Amino acid sequence: MEQLQNQLDTFRANLETFARQHRKDIQKDPIFRMHFQKMCGNIGVDPLASSKGYWGELLGVGDFYYELGIQIIDVCLSTRALNGGLMELSEVKRRVERMRGVRDNKAPAKSGNSKWAGMIKDTGMEVTEDDVLRSIKTLAPLGSGFQVLDIGNKKMVSSVPRELNKDQSVILGLVQQTNGHVNATVIGDKLGWEGGRIKTALDTLLDDSLMWIDMQAEPHEYWVPGFFEPEEDDIYAASATE
Repeated sequence: MEQLQNQLDTFRANLETFARQHRKDIQKDPIFRMHFQKMCGNIGVDPLASSKGYWGELLGVGDFYYELGIQIIDVCLSTRALNGGLMELSEVKRRVERMRGVRDNKAPAKSGNSKWAGMIKDTGMEVTEDDVLRSIKTLAPLGSGFQVLDIGNKKMVSSVPRELNKDQSVILGLVQQTNGHVNATVIGDKLGWEGGRIKTALDTLLDDSLMWIDMQAEPHEYWVPGFFEPEEDDIYAASATE
């Protein structure tokens, strides 16, 4: 047991030496940072989760994940009224990158929750989806409902406390295959469900604001705004009123 502890201590010491030597790469290269994180995770070290303590000072990453978390919250809250608090991970990353780019140019942020602006300092570190995933995990203690859901072949960021039941998840997965919308007929044909089951699942998705209904179409079409691929950065601007 003592020998194992000595080996672990030696490994951690070597890890510290490696971190010192590659500090700039860890800060600036997102792929290198991801592999470094995974390597650290194998021995139970989480050096980038907080700026407090030895690792934060050694790597000089500041409050990177804290600040990234604030930006993720900003993006999700400013769009929640239109997408029901469900957004593709790639879209969250794109909007966060846009925010960071605006701040790099010292221009006013265009996100809806400007009250966060004074809490964010740009670190100059490029953001990856892995960074976004890790940052969302750091939000868990807040009890705010932020989590990443696997729906169909997409990773979706949920910003409200909810548990999707199996039928809801199956319909959302089906929407990915049908250009962002479905109707009761398509669901019945694809899944073999009866009308009552279809209506119950669709109604709960509507109640949670995860779907919009187009009542002018016949049969009615149900759209998932969280799957939209906006062409304009300010497609959600109407919801940014705070």
